Amino acid sequence: MKKKDLRLYAVTDRHWLNGETLYSQVEKAIKGGATFIQLREKNLCEEEFLEEAKQIQKLCRKYNVPFVINDNVDIAKRIDADGVHVGQDDMASGDVRRILGADKIIGVSAHNVKEALEAQANGADYLGVGAAFPTGSKDDVNVINHKEYLDICKAVDIPVIAIGGINIDNISELNNTGICGVAVISAIFAQDDIEKAAAQLRKKADML
Repeated sequence: MKKKDLRLYAVTDRHWLNGETLYSQVEKAIKGGATFIQLREKNLCEEEFLEEAKQIQKLCRKYNVPFVINDNVDIAKRIDADGVHVGQDDMASGDVRRILGADKIIGVSAHNVKEALEAQANGADYLGVGAAFPTGSKDDVNVINHKEYLDICKAVDIPVIAIGGINIDNISELNNTGICGVAVISAIFAQDDIEKAAAQLRKKADML
């Protein structure tokens, strides 16, 4: 994984399929400029999740885009995904590393300098820090001061991306915070024209 791979990090969500396949939506996002894909599933059974993961993995390999699984270390290992992203309440990154091996990408959610330093010490390859703005994707999420991004980026040596409530109208507020990219969900997948939305966000993300 290169730092530039994290520029526009797209996190999937099935809420806005409207009869379309997730495969089709992810392909549009990649064509528009998404540089990294995280498959996030909260409600599929294990076998459905596994089959979907195989399909999206194949798509990402076709476009040479890194592909990680949210939370589910077992499925990431079974399909040999590029890696996994875990939150503070999920498996510790050190344990994930022991299961997946040294060559896999491990992303960790962090909300402050302390969590960021702990994640780095435990072998995280990048940090997803947020919430940058109020978001409907998670309940009871705390919005962090944008100065905190600067503090975190100065404290760690690994790449930091911002996540949470980021869209085309507010992404520029994150300029000069030290982050190398943004992670978005609805700003891509809830849009009528996914490819166009991704292209517009990528243009802004390249200016961070």
